[in-house]
Amino acid sequence: MTTSIHRLLDSGTRIRCLFLDPKGQAIRAREAEEGYTDSTLTTLTALNISMLTRLRDRLDTTSAQRLELHVYEETIRFNWIIVDRASCVVRPYLPQARGVDSPTFVITDNTAAEGLFPIFDQVFRDMWERSKPV
Repeated sequence: MTTSIHRLLDSGTRIRCLFLDPKGQAIRAREAEEGYTDSTLTTLTALNISMLTRLRDRLDTTSAQRLELHVYEETIRFNWIIVDRASCVVRPYLPQARGVDSPTFVITDNTAAEGLFPIFDQVFRDMWERSKPV
């Protein structure tokens, strides 16, 4: 997977990743909601950040600048991926269910009408502004 991300970054793709801070209180609250007592989410999130940080460290300067990693410390109820500011994939966090076990929604931007895409896009941008770089 990191090879694919490496190729994307080298070809000019910009990737911004926003993770729940594995050192914060919000991730522990999420673990409690999901019934984890062994720091599973903390460990997985730290591992994801570590993998991307190591990849970024191996990239040339220009490509490395295109991979931005941030952490936030807020309660959030959705996981989402925005692609080309035109569509997003959204999964709600449900009590007692991992994100991967939740329903997945694909939302496209229809600027001619009100819809969900602008909401998720704005929430991401707002959270990004409040987050800390890794």
